[in-house]
Parts: sequence; structure tokens; C-alpha cells
Amino acid sequence: MPALRHLVRELSGKDLISTLDWTDEQIEIALNLAKEFKEIAHYYGVEHIPKILAGKVFYMLFFAGSTRTRAAFESGMVFLGGHAAFIDATTTRMAFGKQEKAGEAIKDVAAMYDVYGHGLGIRILDKAIDYLYGVGNSYIREMAQAANIPVINMADDMFHPTQGLADIYTFRERFVNPQGKKYVIMWAYSPEIRGWCSVQEDMILFPRFGVDVVIARPPGFDLDPKLVEKAKELAKEHGGSLEITDNLQEAVRGAHAVFPRNWASPTLVQVGYSKFKDEELKIYEKYRNWKVTRELMDLMDKKGVLMHVLPIFRGYEADDDVIDDPKKSVIYEQAENGLWTKMAVLALTMYGVK
Repeated sequence: MPALRHLVRELSGKDLISTLDWTDEQIEIALNLAKEFKEIAHYYGVEHIPKILAGKVFYMLFFAGSTRTRAAFESGMVFLGGHAAFIDATTTRMAFGKQEKAGEAIKDVAAMYDVYGHGLGIRILDKAIDYLYGVGNSYIREMAQAANIPVINMADDMFHPTQGLADIYTFRERFVNPQGKKYVIMWAYSPEIRGWCSVQEDMILFPRFGVDVVIARPPGFDLDPKLVEKAKELAKEHGGSLEITDNLQEAVRGAHAVFPRNWASPTLVQVGYSKFKDEELKIYEKYRNWKVTRELMDLMDKKGVLMHVLPIFRGYEADDDVIDDPKKSVIYEQAENGLWTKMAVLALTMYGVK
């Protein structure tokens, strides 16, 4: 059985609600363990991955839908010898949202998962919370405070830590030394409104690797100002930078990667999707030209690539010929790497949990 050099016990039982919760060294451990898992799987097959989580259960509590996150966590637990239990939050008796007048308290639910399993993942964002900023993150943190087992954020309205790990893993895989490389997080037009989690996670994580991050967005689409300041602080500490601009062409000029994704305005996440959706979509129509085209890609570094957390809205956020270009698009590699980074988080946080 292959030995896992980067499997350590010091992270056993530790929550992951944002990558800000983990030190640089701990993040590096996770990325290195993910690399080990990927190498074993590619060279020997997934059946040779050590079954270090045999007999353990990871509960996945979903308030919001998922394509890759659920699949990756489920597959990851199987490859590690354990079991992932999917729970649709609407089938439980928990109280959440204005429509629920009574139901189980969070501390009672946490006590149950402590007994039944060894880890708990929670996904709560967007329509499940009417896009109201901070609601989902507060719920996860309250559950984490009540639970003894590790709680993993599978995406909320503020952060998506395991996705962020997959993104920086992919960026480093393509550009071995990320220091001084340029990563553009780009607002892109879409008729579907999306929250801030993935873009903010990358904004706070990439600067910790010395990457020069550029946020390109139309006027009126700023992100959380406290996290923007935190990202600038981290950039200064690690030799990177953070720039915010509404000049799309200049933003992507010389870039090594561009991540085009729609995100909601500050107004919508303050007043709610139900109250501001129609007005928001009218504003979006002004910026239909904010998408990745072949012409935009030509402004990038010669080795520049398209990255995306998926789902990518074809024809809106980016054109098909760019998305399907095997030399310019790494979106499927990025999706695969999400499996290995999620497995690393599962292994590190649950390995020593009894």
C-alpha cells in the first residue's frame, strides 16, 4: 500500500469553513496530499488509494443543489474506504427560513451527527437563503460551534474553500511557480444570478501564493469590502497584489488565467433575490459584452488559460470555441482536481476522529 507522506494528524477534527481558517502550512499540506492522491490514482488506479477512512461516515447536508461538489465528496469517501450520506435538508425536521415556525434546534442536530458520523459537510447558499449575504455562513459556523466532529463548508454565501483549493491546485499545476503570475476573476454576463462564494474564495486564497489577482467587474458589482481588504493584506504579506478595475481589456492583458463568472450586486445580496431579481437582471443587460471570447483570450499571455468552477454558462460567460479549446481551457482538469482536494480535506480532518 502506498505511504501517504502528507497525511498528518494535526488537522484531525478541524473545521474548514474558509481557507482563512487554515494556515499557509496547513493549506500546503492539503495541496500536497491531494497531489499524492492524484498520482496514486493515475499511476496505479483508485483502488490503490489507502482506505484510511474505512468505517467512517461523512454526512452531507444540502440546502442547495450541486453537480460536482456532491459527486466529488461521495466518490472521495468511497475511494478512502468510507461512506458519504447525502441528506436533502428539506427532508429533515430542522427549522430554517421564514417558512419554518418550529423545528429542531441546531445544537440538537449537531449532537446527533456527532454520534452517527465522523464529519459533516454543509452546502447552503443562493435561493436557499434568498441570496442574503452572511446567512448561510452564520448557519455553518453555528453548527460548527455546536458539533464536535469536523464541519466542512461545501459552499455558502461567502466562501467555497474546497473549490478554492481545487482552483489554486490547478493554477499551480499549469504554472509551477505562481509567484507574479496574473489571475483575473472576471464578472461575466449571465441571465442566471449567482452568489459570491467562489469568486471571494479565490480572491482571498490566490494572493497567499504570490499571485497578482485582478477583479474585473462593471461599476456597481463590488465584493465584500472587508474581504477585499483582507485579500490586499494577504497579497502584501506574500508578494502578490490585488487590483480592482472596470476596464476588462486591460484586466486580461497579459493574464495567465481568466475566471469568468457572474455574481450578484451588493444591493441584491442585501435586500434579497425575491425583492430585487427583476431589477438586477435589467442591470445585467447593460453588460452582455462581458464574456470571454477568442479576441479577449488573444490579449492574454501566450500560455494563458480559461478556468472556471463550473457550471459555465456557454454563450454567456464564455464562447463555446474557447470553452472547448483543449489548449486554452482547463475547466475539466479543474473539476477533476476538485476530487483530489476534497479527498485531502476529508482525509486530514477525519483521519483521527473516533
